[in-house]
Amino acid sequence: MQPRPAAGVHAGSYAGDVSPQLAWQWVQSGEAVLVDVRTDAEREWVGFVPGAVPAAWKQWPGMALNPQFDDAVRQAAADGQKLVLLCRSGVRSIAAAKRATELGLLAYNILEGFEGDPDAGAQRGHQGGWRHHGLPWRQN
Repeated sequence: MQPRPAAGVHAGSYAGDVSPQLAWQWVQSGEAVLVDVRTDAEREWVGFVPGAVPAAWKQWPGMALNPQFDDAVRQAAADGQKLVLLCRSGVRSIAAAKRATELGLLAYNILEGFEGDPDAGAQRGHQGGWRHHGLPWRQN
């Protein structure tokens, strides 16, 4: 379980990618802060990680960029910890990690996201992802 540097078109644009297990290990040890970049609705209906900092990358209406994102991630990293960013699938969290890096923060994308990769039936939640690995989460 080692972080992987951002690769391909993303090379150098954020710190890298980590598995859900490594992200949780870092959070538990106090090395990192978990930031959930999904929308309020996703956290409410799909589930959330207790203690994660909610900082939506995009928000309704229209999935516009969240104007409070920058302030939220700066505040999350105020004690100098690295950030591990979680979204549904690991795509929005890459964009959010890039932005956090532009702000001078050390930010990692959590691979597989909260719901994991699509299975053969194009459904998430059955292979990979935060929930599938048995990491802490709750649902309202």
